[in-house]
Amino acid sequence: MSQPIKAKHQRLVLVLVALAALIGAGLLAAWALRSQASFFYLPAEMAANPPEVGRAVRLGGMVETGSIKREADGVTINFVITDGKARVPVRFKGIVPDLFKENSGAVADGKRGPDGVFVADNLLAKHDEKYVPREMKDMTAGQARQAVEVTK
Repeated sequence: MSQPIKAKHQRLVLVLVALAALIGAGLLAAWALRSQASFFYLPAEMAANPPEVGRAVRLGGMVETGSIKREADGVTINFVITDGKARVPVRFKGIVPDLFKENSGAVADGKRGPDGVFVADNLLAKHDEKYVPREMKDMTAGQARQAVEVTK
């Protein structure tokens, strides 16, 4: 006949099983998210050490002056992102953010194509800390403060 397991040993086994389950869940989550991680590149970093073709990354920098070209379909644009050291051509198909313009900051999520062109799936336009909404651009500081107080 086998002897029943002592309560002390039962708790130890339970703690070890719970610990193994937590470690397993953590490893499983890390493995599942590994393909979701997006690395951020500046144009100089991408030129020096480009990611493999098809790998999801983020590219950030300034939109080069005179580089925005719209294609005939009306929804695809080609432009160049630069950091002053290197240039990366980008293609984006979709709705362009309102703040996207030449000589402004932009971040593109996408993949480097075999031809070296970065194909963006998502495009974000960055603005400086002096950003003022279009509707408030022509207001004086007092009028803007009043408008903000009214909306509160």
